[in-house]
Amino acid sequence: MEATNPLLDAAAIGDLVLLDPLSEDSLLRTLRERFQRGDIYTYIGNVLISVNPYQPLPIYSPEKVQEYHNCNFFAVKPHIYAIADDAYRSLRDRDRDQCILITGESGAGKTEASKLVMSYVAAVSSKGEEVDKVKEQLLQSNPVLEAFGNAKTIRNDNSSRFGKYMDVEFDFKGEPLGGVINNYLLEKSRIVRHVRGERNFHIFYQLLAGGSVQLLRRSQPHSTGSKRGSMGGYAARVCPQDAMRVIGFSPTEVTELLEVTAVVLKLGNVELSSSYQASGMEACSITEPQGRAGDGTGGYYGRDALAKNIYSRLFDWLVTRINTSIQVKPGKQRKVMGVLDIYGFEIFQDNGFEQFIINYCNEKLQQIFILLTLKEEQEEYVREGIQWTPVEFFDNSIICNLIENSKSGILAMLDEECLRPGVVNEDTFLTKLNLLFATHKHYESKETQNARRVMDTSLPPQCFRIHHYAGKVTYNVTGFIEKNNDLLFRDLSQAMWAARHPLLRSLFPEGDPQKASLKLPPTAGSQFKASVAMLMKNLYSKNPNYIRCIKPNETKAAMLFTPELVLAQARYLGLMENVRVRRAGYAFRQLYGSFLERYKVLGSRTWPRAEALLEELAFPPEELAFGHTKIFIRSPRTLFDLERRRQERVVQLVTLIQKMIRGWRCRTQYQLMRKRTLPTPFCPPQVQKFLMGLSRNLPPLSVMDRTWPPAPYKFLADANQELRSIFYRWKVVDGDMEGGAPFGTSCHCHCHSPLALVVQEVPGGAAAAAQGPAADQALRQRALQGQEDAVPQKVLGWGRLAGWGGVG
Repeated sequence: MEATNPLLDAAAIGDLVLLDPLSEDSLLRTLRERFQRGDIYTYIGNVLISVNPYQPLPIYSPEKVQEYHNCNFFAVKPHIYAIADDAYRSLRDRDRDQCILITGESGAGKTEASKLVMSYVAAVSSKGEEVDKVKEQLLQSNPVLEAFGNAKTIRNDNSSRFGKYMDVEFDFKGEPLGGVINNYLLEKSRIVRHVRGERNFHIFYQLLAGGSVQLLRRSQPHSTGSKRGSMGGYAARVCPQDAMRVIGFSPTEVTELLEVTAVVLKLGNVELSSSYQASGMEACSITEPQGRAGDGTGGYYGRDALAKNIYSRLFDWLVTRINTSIQVKPGKQRKVMGVLDIYGFEIFQDNGFEQFIINYCNEKLQQIFILLTLKEEQEEYVREGIQWTPVEFFDNSIICNLIENSKSGILAMLDEECLRPGVVNEDTFLTKLNLLFATHKHYESKETQNARRVMDTSLPPQCFRIHHYAGKVTYNVTGFIEKNNDLLFRDLSQAMWAARHPLLRSLFPEGDPQKASLKLPPTAGSQFKASVAMLMKNLYSKNPNYIRCIKPNETKAAMLFTPELVLAQARYLGLMENVRVRRAGYAFRQLYGSFLERYKVLGSRTWPRAEALLEELAFPPEELAFGHTKIFIRSPRTLFDLERRRQERVVQLVTLIQKMIRGWRCRTQYQLMRKRTLPTPFCPPQVQKFLMGLSRNLPPLSVMDRTWPPAPYKFLADANQELRSIFYRWKVVDGDMEGGAPFGTSCHCHCHSPLALVVQEVPGGAAAAAQGPAADQALRQRALQGQEDAVPQKVLGWGRLAGWGGVG
């Protein structure tokens, strides 16, 4: 019989759409019960929830890859391989471009999830030397970007400090051709400062631990007394140089890349002084004296800005260089699978410009999720010929418009404030927001609260609050203008362009005096807004697949589940909204073939139709809808009732099968025992040899011939005499009936003799005359009557004829 559907496990439901009743408590309880028994994956329809176990699990073996390859999505346990397989098969077989959106907060396992998706697709796609090379290059891009873009944080030892979207391109057969990587919002402020207990990007520790002596001596990154620290942790397990060689970096490119990285490391240790000859150089040795008045604060700002700009531009160059190696040659027909690994919704104690930008991106992702989910639902209802019922849901477009409106959005006001001449500070920016959004129901500040006579001590004067879809977030405007401007002094750009190092020079093309422009570069906020718009356009053109990652505890402890933390993330990720939208019409739908295969045991007919089957089971008509290819069930309770009846029927059928098998086994054993105990005729070898020889050497048929072969053994004397008597009586009768047989009658007449027929049946029926006197008399009588054909079938037991009998 078919195994229990893993999604319908009453102890821990595999699909949260089937929760009944639906509440935050039931959702949290289901996630916890599944997590505690090792099931870290759960579905919401075709959305996967992944809870980070913080330990290796034996669920990613090659055997698991084969188990989920070409699987029925809802017939196996929830797994990231099932999502990857469904997306890959849709791309390969149905020519639908795919995207896999992976979201969650830092430490939830987003990066590992993206690597699992890529490794699965690489494992199930075609093999070949060129294909394997492309696969390896795509996979090796991960450790390179992790070295330069990941860092240890309080929440995660290998935290991605940038957003990444990779388009993997395939040919019409589903073989990977190459890809393109886009990066978003590198946390370059980490270059100059990070909180206690965290670290800078991995590459700096790898450089200090494994860089060449010449490189370290030339750049002298720690000559000013910087602390190298131990590498340890994730950084010690990654070797980006090997991965870069696989991708196609030349030794010169690797060296130049590490040299510029060492320059950033050196800049971070530069100390400024107002004393004379602070550089330590003789005045006569300075060939191009440069002077600029300024205080120490401005100097440190310039130093930090330069270090951040060099590193962020170096990271952009690195992504571009990887794309050069993995990009597909133009002209080839291609299909695309995109994988998005980006920050999840963030709510900290102190939220600044970075959290504002990140949460704006998550609002846009939530908007596209709701719209595409509803669109997909509506399209499926139309395809199946079922009436679509409009779904009520929270439309967060009002929040997106609050942030991104080109004329009156928060980002537009921030850009306007950055461009305004005169003294610019965050106070004037906040005042402008308060005036503009005084009546907006998703915006509040201390000033707007006072106008509404709302007493709230949790909102400081330098802050404003936005009511996001995931909750209320308070943002401190301090640093908004500086981070949005992200300006670099022109003379620093020119100095970098004048550098002799080819890679460093190429990072600052605006430093070329001949190409100097007075036009201000775009702000960080406007650049990110444009990037998000391009990303949304890209995602809208593809079929989305969602992976929501959840961090179960703050201590990174294995298999520890903190309910309060998980519930907060469930709210940030909008899981309840996901479930509600998914089950707004019909909670469950399945193809008729699959439905009948599972539930046909409940019908009394040999080949029931789904409609007849459910009518026989007497389910309410309003609970069911019959589409062109699928059956729809409205409430989870009806589905579980159906599943309960099936389990009861399975028990009945198993009992019946067991009864039939046991009965057959007992009857078979009885027949074997009976066969062993009943006597069976047995002809000894000596008797068999005598009879076979007699059949070959019968005397002539002439009545005048009285010869007869002697018995070879004494115990056969009586039988031999009896056979001689039978033979001669037959010759007499045969001669009378046919007018006598002449001398020299052909030997073929022997076959008509009853004796010949008897001996030709040896051993099974040839030993028959020994059944006793009555059998012998019957034999002689039938022989005299000419009933030769009846003799072999009636005569048994040559052992007695021979004077002794055996039982086999």
